[in-house]
Amino acid sequence: MADGTMRAWSVVRPGPVEEGSLRLVGKPVPVPADDELLVRVRACGVCRTDLHVAEGDLPARRAGVTPGHEVVGEVAGAGAAVRGFAVGDRVGVAWLRSTDGSCAYCARGAENLCPRSRYTGWDTDGGYAEYTTVPAAFAYRLPDGVPDVALAPLLCAGIIGHRALRRAGLPPGGRLGLYGFGGSAHLCAQVALAEGATVHVMTRGAAARRLALELGAASAQDTYAGPPEPLDSAILFAPVGELVPVALRALDRGGVLAIAGVHLTDTPPLHYETELFYEKQVRSVASNTRADGREFLTLAARYGVRATTHPYPLSRAVEALADLEAGRFDGAAVLVNDLS
Repeated sequence: MADGTMRAWSVVRPGPVEEGSLRLVGKPVPVPADDELLVRVRACGVCRTDLHVAEGDLPARRAGVTPGHEVVGEVAGAGAAVRGFAVGDRVGVAWLRSTDGSCAYCARGAENLCPRSRYTGWDTDGGYAEYTTVPAAFAYRLPDGVPDVALAPLLCAGIIGHRALRRAGLPPGGRLGLYGFGGSAHLCAQVALAEGATVHVMTRGAAARRLALELGAASAQDTYAGPPEPLDSAILFAPVGELVPVALRALDRGGVLAIAGVHLTDTPPLHYETELFYEKQVRSVASNTRADGREFLTLAARYGVRATTHPYPLSRAVEALADLEAGRFDGAAVLVNDLS
């Protein structure tokens, strides 16, 4: 930082990560606006959305953007209007970066639907770097006593999984199906189990199935295998559209399917009688509100929610993304800053 520059990963050409879509480059250390914090990155979780940004599944919004939106860092500076933060404070930076605060959606408490919302690591440079910035009003204060690597996945995987769980409308003591069991699902499962749910997991990876059973799931089977009993609610975490009818068929009457991802491949035609009838519902999940984030972090501390993590040096971000895409680990990957 002595010369005002830092190293950061940049999406130089959206495409397969193995083919060089991400490149480690030099960038100026960002200067925080009046309402922003400058954050020195200590750890950054690896989210499937980062993969979608790098590979072009999500259309580019900023040329050469730096991905990353599960950031644990420390305040290194602040704009003139910021109050209540000091240099050295540990903070979290998440996916939702800002909203206009004045539209009809924000006014009714649905800031996640704000048409002028902006996102870390998509609209602005994120945490695959030595430094990033965040509006102070959108920074999370983090609890003491929990390591950086353990906290990072909570800031998106955990928060989005929590919102998906609430969108799924699971009744007390209900039967929940999780399709896919990566970073978000294994955190969501812990909250559901702590609240008394019966959880069934459908996922492709043997390691992920073992983790599900270790965490307390009642069953764990292949993605396309049906659960052993009808489901009250299901959450689709895998970005695979052809699983939508599979999950709908597994629902009991009146069941709800929540689709948690920001990206989903095309869904096949649905058969009304077998997949939608009897008042089944499909709900999407669009980002989260700050209230969702604060509520989840409180519950995570209360229930002892812990991420199963696989640390990678930040200099090996491409390897971590490739391993995520190939399903080579259970839980969540976390990049630890070795650039500074």
